[in-house]
Amino acid sequence: MKPNVTVGIVLTRINFGEADRIITFLTPDHGKVTAIAKGVRKSKSKLAGGIELFSVSDISFIVGRGEIATLISTRLRKHYAKIVKNIDRTQAGYEFIKLTHKATEDQPESDYFHLLQLSFEILEDMELDLNLIKLWFDMQLLRLAGHTPNLHTDGKGKKLQKEHTYDFEFDGMKFKPVDRNGSGAFSAGHIQFLRLGFSDNSPKALARIKGIGELVSSTQPLVRTMLQNFVRV
Repeated sequence: MKPNVTVGIVLTRINFGEADRIITFLTPDHGKVTAIAKGVRKSKSKLAGGIELFSVSDISFIVGRGEIATLISTRLRKHYAKIVKNIDRTQAGYEFIKLTHKATEDQPESDYFHLLQLSFEILEDMELDLNLIKLWFDMQLLRLAGHTPNLHTDGKGKKLQKEHTYDFEFDGMKFKPVDRNGSGAFSAGHIQFLRLGFSDNSPKALARIKGIGELVSSTQPLVRTMLQNFVRV
């Protein structure tokens, strides 16, 4: 039987029996692959090096009659070792893996693989604020899931105005203007930041925005609620 050859990122690892593990990989071309790595917990296993967390590895596997494939070879391509040197970034990396796993079906688009790989690279940049990275990741996950909010018109279809402040309606994923006697939670600056964040701008580019700290703290709860409501994570 001809093996399948691809690259993968480990999403889950479960010990099985005395020396095996059942591993779920995210791949760009085979979706999620769940495979048994036989004998991988033995000290001399040739598979062990390619199943580390926060890594991208070359893998080959054989699909049998059951739901679980058999992993036959692995080769570490890139390990993002700096992540595990910082407890907060390690926890963020675990969260990114968990969110990606929960947000995707068995055959997700390759963009999810590339997002997770890019997220590992970004977490290694210790100069970038971790809260900004987390917010950026949440926005990208929403975008890939097709739940980008309307950042151009309000609930009545009118173009968002610089001089207005707005509240947010989750049902329609739109901003609604606040009357002149009130003050909405979000200004034009917040909305412009969200536009940039939901596009393909990197966290490094977003970090150069004036007042980025306040923008992150003000919009993070909004984006996280969107993620919980619409991606069910």
